[in-house]
Amino acid sequence: MKDNPPLGIALMMAFCLLAPFGDALAKIVGDAVPLGQLVFLRFAVQVAVLLPLVVATGRTLRHGPRVTWRIALRTVLHIAGIGFMFLSLRYLPLADAIAIAFVMPFVLLLLGWLVLEEEVGPRRLIACAVGFAGTLMVVQPAFEEVGAPALLPLGVALTFALFMLTTRTIAREVDPVSMQAVSGTMALAFLAPLLIFVPHPELAWTGPQPIWSIVLAMGLLGTVSHLLMTWSLRYAPGATLAPMQYFEIPVATFYGWAIFGDLPNGIAAAGIAVTVAAGLYIVMRERATMRASKAAPLPATPPPPPAE
Repeated sequence: MKDNPPLGIALMMAFCLLAPFGDALAKIVGDAVPLGQLVFLRFAVQVAVLLPLVVATGRTLRHGPRVTWRIALRTVLHIAGIGFMFLSLRYLPLADAIAIAFVMPFVLLLLGWLVLEEEVGPRRLIACAVGFAGTLMVVQPAFEEVGAPALLPLGVALTFALFMLTTRTIAREVDPVSMQAVSGTMALAFLAPLLIFVPHPELAWTGPQPIWSIVLAMGLLGTVSHLLMTWSLRYAPGATLAPMQYFEIPVATFYGWAIFGDLPNGIAAAGIAVTVAAGLYIVMRERATMRASKAAPLPATPPPPPAE
């Protein structure tokens, strides 16, 4: 499939508009619904929406062993990331939770450097350090107010960094609707035994409540937004889409103010600005590196040996 950067950017912008609203709905119902049930219902809506679509359009649910195992890994990371985010939203304002989670681009860069042995220059490493400092500026007032739960979005960052790496390895090979349907089914198969057999308050099951309409809307928004994100990765490279993802922070700030009356305090707002600036600098450096590698002249072809 050929790249189509404008379409990829548009899809990512739509993701940034929808995903924080889904998180806002999760924050509304987070205190009333146990965490395990909330995550289970999130994936149940995904399956209910996408499985009939797969059947109706003749898509396949079968993939080779290599892709299936990667989808399974992606599913586990997705469950963990959503669980961390839903839990963090019980304690933190929406904008703060999402801003702290935006340490993810720095985690991706460091993982590429440490695990994949990608070349990372000193300026990008310094930008990583600055970005972490900005994140700590957001964490610090939240930590003073709620304690250790302020660190939960860091778990979101780590799991979703790995989630994004896994998604990129299969996004061009697998239809997004099929992948999300398979992933949702795997998530339900993994979560159902925990809800049935593990006696823990967060894994309890409550009966239908009036707020379940909000839960269903949350699941629908989560399903659609992650489809948009997956589609965007099919049409544009990550370096192109990375700056667009930062649009999610002002959107989350607006939703947090409009729905909950929350706004970041001075230190947190400054930390958000530092984090965004450092992240955008890393993106620009990535682009400059890519342009330089493409513009580098090919090695000269040695002249043929003289005829004897």
